[in-house]
Amino acid sequence: MSDHAATSGMHLFAVPGLPEFEHGDDLAASIAAAAPWLADGDIVVVTSKVVSKVEGRVIRAPLDPEQRDALRREYVLSEATHVLAQRGRTLITQNKLGIVQAASGVDASNVAQDRIALLPEDPDASARRLRDGLRQHLGVEVAVMVTDTMGRAWRMGQTDVAIGSSGLEVIHRYAGDLDAQGNELAVTEVAVGDEIAGAADLVKGKLGSIPVGVVRGFTSEDDGSCARDLVRTVDDDLFHLGTAEALAQGRREAVLMRRSVRSFTDEPVDPGTLRRAVGAALTAPAPHHTRPVRFVWLRDRPLRRKLLDAMRTAWLEDLRADGMSEERAQRRVGRGDLLYAAPEVIVPFLVRDGSHEYPDERRSDAERSMFTVAGGAAVQGLLVSLAAEELGSCWVSSTLFCPEVVRATLDLPESWEPLGAVAAGHPTEKDTGPRPPRDLDDGLVEL
Repeated sequence: MSDHAATSGMHLFAVPGLPEFEHGDDLAASIAAAAPWLADGDIVVVTSKVVSKVEGRVIRAPLDPEQRDALRREYVLSEATHVLAQRGRTLITQNKLGIVQAASGVDASNVAQDRIALLPEDPDASARRLRDGLRQHLGVEVAVMVTDTMGRAWRMGQTDVAIGSSGLEVIHRYAGDLDAQGNELAVTEVAVGDEIAGAADLVKGKLGSIPVGVVRGFTSEDDGSCARDLVRTVDDDLFHLGTAEALAQGRREAVLMRRSVRSFTDEPVDPGTLRRAVGAALTAPAPHHTRPVRFVWLRDRPLRRKLLDAMRTAWLEDLRADGMSEERAQRRVGRGDLLYAAPEVIVPFLVRDGSHEYPDERRSDAERSMFTVAGGAAVQGLLVSLAAEELGSCWVSSTLFCPEVVRATLDLPESWEPLGAVAAGHPTEKDTGPRPPRDLDDGLVEL
């Protein structure tokens, strides 16, 4: 593409006098008859509705408005690959052409009241056929574009965009070019096809029953591209997930992203990130509407070292008393070195305030188990939430083995029961994405 169109000007023409099209009509012949003045280099822009009509993509529907609407919604879903979002009765879908738009492009406007229009099955092929037909009828070499009307994310109003194209460059990439100030353009891409579609719509209009416009004076090379090249692939789309789907997938991926990370970089952890993770963890289910979990964030490094040193001493004394050799004891205690090196350490505690008292041991055991399970749920919630924040973590059981030392060093009440410790930080290993779910094997028993 050159800047010729910008310097010499463009002209837009409507093509009036076209008939009401039906299935099987010769669209190329009709346009040639209505616009014998077409010339080499013109771009013929045709609304998808007339293409759908001549290709038999218009469905008969009941005259009753409610029944017609119900049938339309059936086709919206059948033409969709999946639903991305919904607000009220409006569905945003990705259709079989890969296009994300309202209602899969299924439309009940500009057709008879007992009809519903679907998009052409292959608009690029439709554009090629029409281009060939105009060449045969008029002997001219034109480009052809098939358009549809749709809204755009974050913008009010609607405009026409290209869904089918033949004979012109639909995307011009300026990467590597220099602007007027000498700056190299890195990623600038112009959606030429959509710009032409919008320009032609100015002379076609929605209410004037003029489905064909012509753009003259715009210089474009036929690079073999087509309108499908304008559709962003799912892998490249930052917003390819729907609302409910994004939330659900985000939760699944956070769970599967969680893994025990034992090596961290020196990059500091944003306090706000850690607070969000703790806030999410505190939503874990708990018995009797209580809040039985407390997370102690050891931000004071000297206090953390004091606690870990005291715990190490207590562990060694226990292991020696068990008859373990000094070498094995030192090696076992060395597993706790992770907590010394971690950027951040959080110690979860179980507080059984609000637990019920029972006269028999059976129900008392069940009550204790309920609170213990609630504590575990909160710890798992913290680990998953840290993964969702792209932080690594590792749960270490250490504080469970010396609760008295932990409470004394941190000056905490006797009723606070430590539930291990969580090391957190930015992992040194590159994220490899969510791991696959484990095989169920004997992990699921179905009765």
